[in-house]
This record gives sequence, structure tokens and C-alpha cells, in this order.
Amino acid sequence: MPHNSLIDALQAADMLEIDGLYAWQFSLDNELLAQVSAGSADADSQQKPLLKADGLDGSTRRHWQFSLAAVLAARFDPEGDCWRLSEGEQRHLIKCFAAISADNAQDDDDAPSGDDA
Repeated sequence: MPHNSLIDALQAADMLEIDGLYAWQFSLDNELLAQVSAGSADADSQQKPLLKADGLDGSTRRHWQFSLAAVLAARFDPEGDCWRLSEGEQRHLIKCFAAISADNAQDDDDAPSGDDA
């Protein structure tokens, strides 16, 4: 498991797969996360939406919203390489993907030296 919690995985992700559908537009409520980290969240915070995501199912737009409590209760499934999350009666599988980026700057060691001797 690359992350200790779904929150950690979400903070490192660039794209999600929810129930087999790609959700490249998603957001976390960073203010809510800050309140939880500071211990200043109120009793209603557990039910507030922490994660919102949008994707397409063919030509149908899909919207998901998950509470702080649901995200905190998510469990990693190493066999499926995904997070299992329940929101009410609904069960979901979430995979987090981080974009692959490369630095196309040339290393000094690879730079031509001009000495062809």
C-alpha cells in the first residue's frame, strides 16, 4: 500500500477511477482537512462532503460526493489495488493515479563536451 490513508492517496493523485469510471475532475475540501488536522472540526464535520468528483459514463455526466467519515473509514484492498469506500448503502471502489512527469532538461553529464578527440 503506497499510502497510509485514502486522504494521503487523494492528496497525491491527479486522477481517480471510481467504480471503473475515470474521474479526472475532483476536489478535496482543504478547509475541512485543515480543521480536522487542527482539532477544531465540529461534531457535524464527519458528515460534510470531503471529496467531490466528476466523470463521464458514456455521454452521461456522473457526480460523486463522499463525506469525511466515509473517506476516513475507507480500507485499502491490496488485491484490487484500490480503496473500498461506503457512503450510506452504496459501496464504491476508488483507485488513485498520479500523473507521470518527466524533466526534459538535459543533465550536465549528458551535455556534449565539444571534445571529440
